[in-house]
Amino acid sequence: MKMNKQTEMSDSAERKPHAVLLPFPIQGHINPLFKLAKLLHLRGFHITFVHTEYNHKRLLKSRGPNALNGLSDFHFETIPDGLPTTDDDADVTQDVGLLCKAVRENLLTPFCDLLARLNRSATPVTCLVSDLIMTFAIEAAQELSLPFVLFSTSGSGFLLSILHFGTLFDKGLIPLKDESYLTNGYLDTKVDCIPGMKNFRLKDLPAFIRITDPNNFMVEFLIEVADNVHRASAILLNTFDELESDALNALSSMFPSVYAVGPVTSLLHQSPPSPLDSLGSNLWKEDAECLEWLESKEAKSVVYVNFGSIAVMSPEKILELAWGLANSKRPFLWIIRPDLVIGGSEILSPEFVNEISDRGLIASWSPQEEVLNHPSIGAFLTHCGWNSTVESICAGVPLLCWPFYADQPTNCRYICSELGIGIEIDTNVKRKEVEKVVNELIVGEKGKEMRQKAMELKKKAENNTRLGGGSYVNLEKVIGEVLLKQN
Repeated sequence: MKMNKQTEMSDSAERKPHAVLLPFPIQGHINPLFKLAKLLHLRGFHITFVHTEYNHKRLLKSRGPNALNGLSDFHFETIPDGLPTTDDDADVTQDVGLLCKAVRENLLTPFCDLLARLNRSATPVTCLVSDLIMTFAIEAAQELSLPFVLFSTSGSGFLLSILHFGTLFDKGLIPLKDESYLTNGYLDTKVDCIPGMKNFRLKDLPAFIRITDPNNFMVEFLIEVADNVHRASAILLNTFDELESDALNALSSMFPSVYAVGPVTSLLHQSPPSPLDSLGSNLWKEDAECLEWLESKEAKSVVYVNFGSIAVMSPEKILELAWGLANSKRPFLWIIRPDLVIGGSEILSPEFVNEISDRGLIASWSPQEEVLNHPSIGAFLTHCGWNSTVESICAGVPLLCWPFYADQPTNCRYICSELGIGIEIDTNVKRKEVEKVVNELIVGEKGKEMRQKAMELKKKAENNTRLGGGSYVNLEKVIGEVLLKQN
């Protein structure tokens, strides 16, 4: 009996820590958490990465039937999202509002069932790392007495904003009196009730607050998320101090365990090669042809255009953008998802295609980090998603900003006003303005200054993520003091 006890203790000592990682099920949230999963694996963790069944199917379609076979100590599991099934060939992001309702109503039970099954395996679960939005995971962690870490895939400014949505209501700043307040200048109102975000206007806060209904579901949902943040053992942010120091300081004064561990993309680039390099997380099939096309272009001459995985635009706006790019006479690589245009109609005329044939390439999806780091890229026309923002900084590329949704107005404010590495495009886009700002960023003096600032931030990102840097040290702290903590 004594021998068995010793054997059991020995097995327990040799058993790997097992982290389960749970992203909010859209592309922009999956990618950074997947990188964090790889970083934890490289530091000795057994990893289970959880997809919804819908995204599991999309990954198999985009990356091939063996894409999710994983490794013996890095594997994938799925849970149902409980949403109505769509056409099997659908290759689109699900409605974000419906996904948030699924988070609130459908996902806790299947997730708990999955954890119970994993706990019967040879490597029981020892910690949970969840996307900030997946609030229900807190219940599962507390039930099992597991260390629980929240990972914000947006910047500090977004988290700080949602923590103060209630204050905006209390001060009467929201809801808007009626829809005319979207365009009558009211959104230029200064907001002085969010510490760490000086001189921000209502229009610079996450677009969720542009509501006329006080019971708006998304705002209620995000207030609920904010109310649960304090229950985490630690909060990780995909940022670094020089990027948002005021917002980070404000968060640190509110919560005892806030850690800037970004950019995770830079941390991963500085890690040694591993079998994980073959595992990817893109839900659309990447078009590698665009990298070959870039080889033929001059250094810093190409405008890369990509509006991420959710933004949609009207045929009228896409036409203005298209002709603005064409009239700039600059080479450009434009990613047009199958679902980018409202109505899905074919809007790029033969005349346009003929005009840009010698200098434009249109692709359906791209390996974005490789594209941004290509020497020919001179500017990035973006929706200002946080991943795109951080990846552009890591590549030292200045930005043309056209924010649409969610945290994008906040990120745009940081890019253009706080960091000085980008120019905002009016949302009522006109081809002449596009032509002008493209040329300004590629060959103008302002573009040269912004490129220099972007390169300086790139160096700071690298310094933060190398051995001994702030983000590197913070990740090691979280691992040692939180994730490996014995209950």
